[in-house]
Amino acid sequence: MSGFDSFNTDFYQTSYSIDDQAQAYSNPADPYNRQYGNYDYSQPGGFVSPGMMPPQQPYTGQIYQPTQTYTPTSPQSVYGSSFEDEPPLLEELGINFDHIWQKTLTVLHPLKAADGSIMNETDLTGPMVFCLAFGATLLLAGKIQFGYVYGISAIGCLGMYCLLNLMSMTGVSFGCVASVLGYCLLPMIILSSFGILFSLQGMFGVVITALIIGWCSFSASKIFISALAMDGQQLLVAYPCALLYGVFALISVF
Repeated sequence: MSGFDSFNTDFYQTSYSIDDQAQAYSNPADPYNRQYGNYDYSQPGGFVSPGMMPPQQPYTGQIYQPTQTYTPTSPQSVYGSSFEDEPPLLEELGINFDHIWQKTLTVLHPLKAADGSIMNETDLTGPMVFCLAFGATLLLAGKIQFGYVYGISAIGCLGMYCLLNLMSMTGVSFGCVASVLGYCLLPMIILSSFGILFSLQGMFGVVITALIIGWCSFSASKIFISALAMDGQQLLVAYPCALLYGVFALISVF
């Protein structure tokens, strides 16, 4: 034991004692070192007594019927107008049956004056129907020529588009040219329908073909000069139109 005591005293020499440690932890300025009896409970703190809490409001609703916390907005207030004020779907798609009927009557009646405001519209519904009808009548006559019909139509519309932009002062869109040329294809459907009943390679067929070509070209030139204000140039516009419809006539005859 004597050896252990000498080892304990000689291990590490310091001036620190247990009394210094007690004095360090008993700092009176630190609020966390205060005793329970010396703590000042009059200062405001995080604890609130139950008597000082505000009373809760009683639940006045019904079970299984929750109270609605928001007012749903109507579609009219969101979009600014009701669905009844919206235009019809066909009008939004650009399909106007009244204008289609007026354009068809203008083509069927070559001497009728054309309305330039209606004819200047880009309406491809009627031309697509007439192209399909023309190909269908050729099919009934034993001629599968759908590719030629659409190919010649595209090349003819492109050529007329370039020509009319050079001749007119206002200019014209490609859709307008395609619309007018497609509507004026209607008499050619009559010619291909005749080809179902009898042959068009005789003298009678030649006369009917010439009349149909003149009918188509005259109607197309009349609409173009009315829509583009090209007064006195109808014969200049009718000539390239006659060349285009002459190709369709050759498909119908042969």
